[in-house]
Amino acid sequence: MQTNQRNILVILGHPNPNSLCAHLAETYVNSAKQSGHTVNYLKLADLSFDYNLHMGHKKDSPQTLEPDLIRSQKLITDANHLVFVFPSWWASMPAILKAWIDRVFLPGFSFKYRKNSPLPEKLLLGKTARIFVTMDAPSWYYKWFNKSPGVQLLKFGTLEFCGVSPVKVSVFAQVRTRKQSDFLKWTKDVESLAKQGK
Repeated sequence: MQTNQRNILVILGHPNPNSLCAHLAETYVNSAKQSGHTVNYLKLADLSFDYNLHMGHKKDSPQTLEPDLIRSQKLITDANHLVFVFPSWWASMPAILKAWIDRVFLPGFSFKYRKNSPLPEKLLLGKTARIFVTMDAPSWYYKWFNKSPGVQLLKFGTLEFCGVSPVKVSVFAQVRTRKQSDFLKWTKDVESLAKQGK
Protein backbone atom coordinates (compact mmCIF):
# COMPACT_ATOMS: atom_id res chain seq x y z
CA MET A 1 0.00 0.00 0.00
CA GLN A 2 1.27 3.46 -0.92
CA THR A 3 2.13 5.43 2.22
CA ASN A 4 2.46 8.81 0.54
CA GLN A 5 -1.05 8.92 -0.87
CA ARG A 6 -1.99 11.65 -3.29
CA ASN A 7 -5.21 13.06 -4.69
CA ILE A 8 -4.74 12.75 -8.45
CA LEU A 9 -6.82 14.09 -11.33
CA VAL A 10 -6.24 12.41 -14.70
CA ILE A 11 -7.40 14.38 -17.76
CA LEU A 12 -7.77 12.57 -21.07
CA GLY A 13 -7.50 15.06 -23.93
CA HIS A 14 -8.02 12.58 -26.79
CA PRO A 15 -11.60 12.43 -28.15
CA ASN A 16 -11.26 8.76 -29.17
CA PRO A 17 -12.02 6.40 -26.24
CA ASN A 18 -10.15 3.58 -28.02
CA SER A 19 -6.92 5.53 -28.57
CA LEU A 20 -3.43 4.86 -27.23
CA CYS A 21 -3.90 7.95 -25.04
CA ALA A 22 -7.03 6.43 -23.51
CA HIS A 23 -5.13 3.21 -22.84
CA LEU A 24 -2.30 5.09 -21.13
CA ALA A 25 -4.72 7.22 -19.10
CA GLU A 26 -6.68 4.19 -17.92
CA THR A 27 -3.44 2.36 -17.13
CA TYR A 28 -2.41 5.28 -14.94
CA VAL A 29 -5.81 5.47 -13.22
CA ASN A 30 -5.92 1.76 -12.43
CA SER A 31 -2.32 1.55 -11.22
CA ALA A 32 -2.63 4.65 -9.03
CA LYS A 33 -5.85 3.38 -7.45
CA GLN A 34 -4.30 -0.02 -6.73
CA SER A 35 -1.44 1.78 -4.99
CA GLY A 36 -3.79 3.60 -2.62
CA HIS A 37 -4.02 7.00 -4.26
CA THR A 38 -7.32 8.85 -4.59
CA VAL A 39 -7.95 9.20 -8.33
CA ASN A 40 -10.53 11.06 -10.40
CA TYR A 41 -10.69 10.62 -14.17
CA LEU A 42 -11.99 13.26 -16.59
CA LYS A 43 -12.60 12.13 -20.15
CA LEU A 44 -13.04 15.48 -21.85
CA ALA A 45 -15.00 13.95 -24.74
CA ASP A 46 -17.72 12.97 -22.25
CA LEU A 47 -18.17 16.52 -20.94
CA SER A 48 -20.84 18.90 -22.20
CA PHE A 49 -19.72 22.51 -22.59
CA ASP A 50 -19.39 25.34 -25.10
CA TYR A 51 -15.88 25.23 -26.58
CA ASN A 52 -15.78 28.99 -27.12
CA LEU A 53 -14.79 31.58 -24.53
CA HIS A 54 -16.99 34.13 -26.24
CA MET A 55 -15.98 37.36 -24.51
CA GLY A 56 -12.53 36.46 -23.26
CA HIS A 57 -11.94 37.49 -19.66
CA LYS A 58 -14.13 40.59 -19.61
CA LYS A 59 -15.52 41.14 -16.11
CA ASP A 60 -18.65 42.88 -17.32
CA SER A 61 -19.79 39.93 -19.46
CA PRO A 62 -18.92 36.70 -17.63
CA GLN A 63 -19.81 33.42 -19.30
CA THR A 64 -21.84 30.94 -17.30
CA LEU A 65 -19.96 27.77 -16.43
CA GLU A 66 -21.69 24.52 -17.34
CA PRO A 67 -22.02 21.85 -14.59
CA ASP A 68 -19.22 19.75 -16.08
CA LEU A 69 -16.86 22.72 -15.90
CA ILE A 70 -17.86 23.56 -12.33
CA ARG A 71 -17.08 19.94 -11.46
CA SER A 72 -13.77 20.19 -13.34
CA GLN A 73 -12.73 23.18 -11.24
CA LYS A 74 -13.64 21.36 -8.02
CA LEU A 75 -11.62 18.31 -9.05
CA ILE A 76 -8.62 20.54 -9.84
CA THR A 77 -8.97 22.32 -6.50
CA ASP A 78 -9.13 19.03 -4.59
CA ALA A 79 -6.20 17.42 -6.45
CA ASN A 80 -2.56 17.85 -5.57
CA HIS A 81 -1.33 16.15 -8.76
CA LEU A 82 -2.67 16.69 -12.29
CA VAL A 83 -2.04 14.22 -15.11
CA PHE A 84 -2.68 15.28 -18.72
CA VAL A 85 -2.77 12.69 -21.51
CA PHE A 86 -3.12 13.87 -25.10
CA PRO A 87 -1.80 13.39 -28.65
CA SER A 88 0.31 15.93 -30.48
CA TRP A 89 -1.80 17.06 -33.44
CA TRP A 90 -0.17 19.60 -35.74
CA ALA A 91 2.52 19.86 -33.03
CA SER A 92 -0.06 21.16 -30.54
CA MET A 93 -3.01 19.72 -28.62
CA PRO A 94 -6.52 18.62 -29.69
CA ALA A 95 -9.19 21.31 -29.79
CA ILE A 96 -11.12 19.66 -26.97
CA LEU A 97 -8.23 20.07 -24.53
CA LYS A 98 -7.52 23.66 -25.52
CA ALA A 99 -11.22 24.52 -25.22
CA TRP A 100 -11.43 22.94 -21.76
CA ILE A 101 -8.39 24.93 -20.62
CA ASP A 102 -9.86 28.16 -22.01
CA ARG A 103 -13.13 27.63 -20.16
CA VAL A 104 -11.77 26.22 -16.87
CA PHE A 105 -8.48 28.02 -16.12
CA LEU A 106 -10.11 31.38 -15.54
CA PRO A 107 -9.01 34.49 -13.64
CA GLY A 108 -10.07 34.16 -10.03
CA PHE A 109 -9.78 30.39 -10.21
CA SER A 110 -6.32 29.53 -11.52
CA PHE A 111 -4.68 32.97 -11.43
CA LYS A 112 -5.44 36.53 -10.45
CA TYR A 113 -4.48 39.75 -12.16
CA ARG A 114 -2.44 42.11 -9.97
CA LYS A 115 -2.64 45.86 -10.14
CA ASN A 116 0.42 47.53 -11.65
CA SER A 117 2.10 44.20 -12.38
CA PRO A 118 2.32 42.08 -15.53
CA LEU A 119 2.85 39.00 -13.37
CA PRO A 120 -0.18 37.18 -11.98
CA GLU A 121 -0.92 35.89 -8.54
CA LYS A 122 -0.66 32.12 -8.90
CA LEU A 123 -3.72 30.40 -7.41
CA LEU A 124 -2.76 26.76 -8.02
CA LEU A 125 0.39 26.70 -5.90
CA GLY A 126 1.19 23.43 -4.16
CA LYS A 127 0.11 21.23 -7.07
CA THR A 128 2.33 19.17 -9.36
CA ALA A 129 1.67 17.74 -12.80
CA ARG A 130 2.68 15.12 -15.33
CA ILE A 131 2.13 15.43 -19.09
CA PHE A 132 1.93 12.31 -21.26
CA VAL A 133 2.01 13.19 -24.96
CA THR A 134 1.90 10.79 -27.91
CA MET A 135 2.99 11.57 -31.46
CA ASP A 136 3.93 10.05 -34.80
CA ALA A 137 6.95 12.34 -35.16
CA PRO A 138 10.35 11.48 -33.68
CA SER A 139 10.82 13.08 -30.27
CA TRP A 140 13.97 14.86 -31.43
CA TYR A 141 12.09 16.48 -34.33
CA TYR A 142 9.28 17.60 -32.02
CA LYS A 143 11.78 19.08 -29.55
CA TRP A 144 14.40 20.68 -31.78
CA PHE A 145 12.50 21.57 -34.96
CA ASN A 146 8.96 22.15 -33.70
CA LYS A 147 10.16 23.47 -30.32
CA SER A 148 7.62 21.31 -28.41
CA PRO A 149 4.72 23.76 -28.85
CA GLY A 150 1.96 21.63 -27.31
CA VAL A 151 4.05 20.90 -24.24
CA GLN A 152 5.23 24.51 -24.03
CA LEU A 153 1.65 25.78 -24.12
CA LEU A 154 0.49 23.48 -21.35
CA LYS A 155 3.58 23.38 -19.14
CA PHE A 156 4.78 26.99 -19.26
CA GLY A 157 1.85 28.91 -20.72
CA THR A 158 -0.80 27.40 -18.45
CA LEU A 159 0.27 25.20 -15.55
CA GLU A 160 3.41 26.99 -14.33
CA PHE A 161 1.76 30.35 -15.04
CA CYS A 162 -0.88 29.33 -12.50
CA GLY A 163 1.61 27.98 -9.95
CA VAL A 164 1.66 24.26 -10.74
CA SER A 165 5.23 23.01 -10.30
CA PRO A 166 7.12 20.89 -11.06
CA VAL A 167 5.55 19.77 -14.32
CA LYS A 168 7.19 16.62 -15.68
CA VAL A 169 6.83 15.43 -19.28
CA SER A 170 6.80 11.93 -20.80
CA VAL A 171 6.87 11.70 -24.60
CA PHE A 172 5.79 8.58 -26.53
CA ALA A 173 7.01 9.15 -30.08
CA GLN A 174 6.86 7.48 -33.51
CA VAL A 175 3.70 5.64 -32.54
CA ARG A 176 2.90 4.37 -36.04
CA THR A 177 6.16 2.42 -36.39
CA ARG A 178 6.39 0.98 -32.88
CA LYS A 179 6.41 -2.72 -32.06
CA GLN A 180 4.15 -4.39 -29.52
CA SER A 181 7.11 -4.63 -27.15
CA ASP A 182 7.40 -0.82 -27.18
CA PHE A 183 3.76 -0.40 -26.20
CA LEU A 184 4.18 -2.91 -23.40
CA LYS A 185 7.20 -0.99 -22.11
CA TRP A 186 5.27 2.29 -22.23
CA THR A 187 2.46 0.68 -20.26
CA LYS A 188 4.94 -0.50 -17.62
CA ASP A 189 6.50 2.97 -17.46
CA VAL A 190 3.09 4.56 -16.88
CA GLU A 191 2.21 1.98 -14.25
CA SER A 192 5.44 2.72 -12.39
CA LEU A 193 4.85 6.48 -12.38
CA ALA A 194 1.24 5.99 -11.27
CA LYS A 195 2.26 3.81 -8.34
CA GLN A 196 4.52 6.63 -7.14
CA GLY A 197 1.90 9.29 -7.80
CA LYS A 198 4.21 11.03 -10.25
